[in-house]
Amino acid sequence: DPAASPNEQPVPIASLAKVMTAYLVVSEYPLHPGSDGFTMKVRPGDVTDTARRRAREESVIDIAAGEVLSERQALMAMLLPSANNIAVLIARRVSGSVNAFVARMNATAHRLGMNRTVYTDPSGFEATTVSTATDQLVLAEKVAEHRLLAQMMATRSYQLPVVGTVHNTDALLGTGGFVGMKTGSDDAAGGCFMFHVRRHSGGRMVELIGVVLGQSGHNLIAAGQIAARQLADRVLPR
Repeated sequence: DPAASPNEQPVPIASLAKVMTAYLVVSEYPLHPGSDGFTMKVRPGDVTDTARRRAREESVIDIAAGEVLSERQALMAMLLPSANNIAVLIARRVSGSVNAFVARMNATAHRLGMNRTVYTDPSGFEATTVSTATDQLVLAEKVAEHRLLAQMMATRSYQLPVVGTVHNTDALLGTGGFVGMKTGSDDAAGGCFMFHVRRHSGGRMVELIGVVLGQSGHNLIAAGQIAARQLADRVLPR
């Protein structure tokens, strides 16, 4: 049964927003076995935008004008190293403009009953993209049941055309029963982590899906993951 901290208020969620972006993309353009989905070409303006984002210390990956990315590659770039520049690219490819995509993110959130969630960008970099842990848990449960997205988020590393090998920011993956899902961190949001754990407890396999938001510490990603591990150990003692 769902449980949450009392008196939740909507707060910035950083890159957890990319989970909704990915969910919306695969809902609109399902990836079938053996297919890499649609493709999109990187434009010179996208490279300029990436440089601007890097200067703001956003999470980005290197791209090159003329580079072609498949839907699968773009999703992996967005979910593993948490590339904000690719979140923008894929949003524009799917909906024609970032604003149109964000409108669909909010419509999807509303449809799922995430009534305390407002998305203002596809990457979560903007502090105006806010939600509660309870709302994000609704999305987490949907994504955990989505075989493709669950597999993607459980991937440790992936090869991309220009940047080469990218790595999952989820350091807990493969430890203590953690099988995913998505980290998020910035100054406004603190350390955030949407997670999925499978453990033997009471003689049977039990699954725990959780979300922690707003953790503080020197390393925000680590702070979110430490809180998640503590929560998992409390709910499902090993």
